[in-house]
Amino acid sequence: MANLTSMSGFLLMGFSDHRELQILHALLFLVTYLLALTGNLLIITVTSLDHHLQSPMYYFLKHLSLLDLCFISVTVPQSITNSLMNNGYISYVQCILQVFFFIALASSEVAILTVMSYDRYVSICRPLQYETIMNPCICRYAVTAVWLAGGLSGLMHTAVNFSIPLCGERVIHQFFCDVPQMLKLACSHEFINEIAVAAFTTSAAFICLVSIVLSYVHIFSTVLRIPSAEGRTKVFATCLPHLFVVTFFLSTAGFEFLQPPSDSQSAMDIMLSIFYTVIPPTLKPVIYSLRNEAIKAALKKVLSKGEFAQRKMYLKTIFKF
Repeated sequence: MANLTSMSGFLLMGFSDHRELQILHALLFLVTYLLALTGNLLIITVTSLDHHLQSPMYYFLKHLSLLDLCFISVTVPQSITNSLMNNGYISYVQCILQVFFFIALASSEVAILTVMSYDRYVSICRPLQYETIMNPCICRYAVTAVWLAGGLSGLMHTAVNFSIPLCGERVIHQFFCDVPQMLKLACSHEFINEIAVAAFTTSAAFICLVSIVLSYVHIFSTVLRIPSAEGRTKVFATCLPHLFVVTFFLSTAGFEFLQPPSDSQSAMDIMLSIFYTVIPPTLKPVIYSLRNEAIKAALKKVLSKGEFAQRKMYLKTIFKF
């Protein structure tokens, strides 16, 4: 710690200095990471292979799972490695890449959740125009815009954040290079540019949130007019998981990023970061699959022995050429 200021990197404090707790943290994170990988890979697989799941809703869900897969891979493997090696050091370049991909993927998630809410709005409130509005070309453009918007947001935050002069020991009281924690290292609170960029991205996130809320206001007002109880149940089963994911992700991330920087270290900051970095990518596949009969049927089909053998023969045929 004494010579950390002479290093170019940072020290991630993580959860504990006790070796037993570090091992426990690594094991818990490893199990969570494997669950997240398995769940999201299964959704990507079934939405790609099953011809019944080629609608815009499942196309966006596939990209959401891909984003979650990348999002949790940005922070958790590094944290597991640091805990197992009993070394919280992260190089300057690694920290830059972590900040860039973390902000880019988080921004892309907010954007695609907004697109998914609009897709549900058109499907339920304007069903006769659905195929025209949400045609494959528009869906591809929307997904491309989601990824580009995320990349631009990550680039702006990274460029501004790492242009701020840092003072003192480069100690980050988190398990990853978190922007709010890094702002505490700024010299004399010289982070006005980062505040400006954060205000811009927060405004964009607020616009997304308003769009999601308006979409669901229209959706629920339409659903309540459906005479069939079975029809209402089917719509709620599709929309409520998405609404829960949006609320959970935006509320925890917003609370963490909007609170003013403080010199005090709080365990609440680490707990909040887990709620928006680790838990959502792990729970989303469970939430979407358990509440969606089409995905459950596709999972059973893909995982069945006959289907698995058929896919295996198909892959062998491809590799022969």
